[in-house]
Amino acid sequence: MMGRHWRTLSGALRRLASTPLATLVTVSVIGIALSLPAGLYLLLANLGQASNGLEVQPQISLFLKPDAGKDAQRQIEKQLRSHAAIKTFRFVGRDQALKELSAGNGLGDLAAGLPNNPLPDAYIITARENDVAQMDKLRLEVSQWQGVETAELDSAWAKRLNAMLDLGLQLTFILAALLAFGLIAGMGNIIRLQILTRQDEIEVSKLIGATDRFIRLPFLYHGALQGLLGGLAAWAIIAVSAQLLNLNVSRLATLYGSAFQLEGLALGDAAALLGSSAFLGWIGAYLAVSHFLRHFRISHH
Repeated sequence: MMGRHWRTLSGALRRLASTPLATLVTVSVIGIALSLPAGLYLLLANLGQASNGLEVQPQISLFLKPDAGKDAQRQIEKQLRSHAAIKTFRFVGRDQALKELSAGNGLGDLAAGLPNNPLPDAYIITARENDVAQMDKLRLEVSQWQGVETAELDSAWAKRLNAMLDLGLQLTFILAALLAFGLIAGMGNIIRLQILTRQDEIEVSKLIGATDRFIRLPFLYHGALQGLLGGLAAWAIIAVSAQLLNLNVSRLATLYGSAFQLEGLALGDAAALLGSSAFLGWIGAYLAVSHFLRHFRISHH
C-alpha cells in the first residue's frame, strides 16, 4: 500500500515538473490568493501586539474617600506598587485636579467662587494589558481597597481598538472563505484539464476493472501538491513583504520611541496555512474527478 502511494506521489511530482510554466503560473496564482487573507491576519495580529506597547492606554481612575488620611494613602500606594497587573500609577491631589479641570475647561472663575474643593484625591492607574475584561476585573479589585471611594475605567479607547480588530478578523475570515471557494473551483478546472488529457487512459482502466479510488488517487495527489506549493508561495510572499515593510515600519517606530517590527507567521500559523492550502487543492481535485466518474458511469449504462 505504501509503495503504491509513493509511486503515485512520484508520478504527480513528475507531471508537475514536466509542465514547469503551467505549474509556476498555477502556484503563483494560488500563492497570491492565499497571501491576501493570511497577510491581513498577520497584520491584525501585529497590531494587536503593538497596542500593548502604546503609550496611549485605557486608564483606571481611583478616587479616594474624603476622609482618607495619609496612612490610607500610603497603604494604597504600597498595594499599587506591588500589584503585578499595574504598570504605572500617579497621584493627583484634589488641588491639582481642580487646577487642571479649571485650566482645561475654562472654568477658572467658577472654581474660584467655590467655597470648598469638591474633588477628591485620586490615583491614575495604567495597567500592563489593554484587555478590557482584565482591566474591569482590576477596577473591581482596587475599588474594594480600604480608603477607596470608587474606581472608574476609561475603556472607550480599548473598546474601540478591540472592536476594530474584531471587525478586521471577521473581514479576514470572510475573505478567506470566498477565496477558498474560488481556489477549489480553480483547482477543479485545472484537474478537469488533466482528466481530459488522460481520458482515454482512464476509460481503458475502468473497462479492465479499475476502481474509482485507484483512478482518483493520482489526481488527488496532484491537487494537494499544487495547493501545498501555493501555500509555500504565500508564505514566501508574506515573509518578503514583512521584511520590505519593516524598513519603513522601523523608521516610523523609532520616531515614537518604539522598537516595534512586523513579525512573520508563527510556526503554528505557517503549518495551518500549508495544511489548508493542500486541503483546498485536494478538495478541488476530489470534486472534479468525482464529477467525471459520475458522468462516466451514466454514459456507459
